[in-house]
Amino acid sequence: MKHKPPSEPDEEHLLRRIARGDRAAFEELYRRTSPWLAVRLRRRCADEQIVAEVMQETYLAVWRAAGSFAGVVTGGSAVGWVWTIAARRLVDAFRRRAHHAQPPPEIQGPKAAPAAEEVALAGTVGDSVGDALRTLAPELRQVLQAMALDGLSVRETAILLGLPEGTVKTRARRARIVMREALS
Repeated sequence: MKHKPPSEPDEEHLLRRIARGDRAAFEELYRRTSPWLAVRLRRRCADEQIVAEVMQETYLAVWRAAGSFAGVVTGGSAVGWVWTIAARRLVDAFRRRAHHAQPPPEIQGPKAAPAAEEVALAGTVGDSVGDALRTLAPELRQVLQAMALDGLSVRETAILLGLPEGTVKTRARRARIVMREALS
């Protein structure tokens, strides 16, 4: 995300204003976060209709629940809070789809460019951790990303990735072992 000029309020401040019913603050938060959020959702879901529904549900939830934002929940990050809402809404959308007996769309299509979170992660973690993450097999990295970076549970990760819960647990354990070995 772009850095904002010092005169602009940060996202946490915008959430406090949204909690008081400030539509302009909501529009500003949407302007800042929706392009990034849409890209991140599309990396996990190829169905544009589901992405659009999740976006709408996410920002409706942000509008309704801005007063309950507690920075400590996501380490003080309003953007992290918005992503947590979106990730859970995406899991809910996959549940609804599974309930209607339709298989979930392909979670991740061909990789044309690194995901924004991969670029950010590479820039924020130490060289050895970043190198270890990049050497993980894609299926292990997906599970680790969903559980460790996105904060999803085993069940939510299983639904998001279209895998059995046991497979998610196994991959998470294997990812931890590989990371531990790579970092020792």
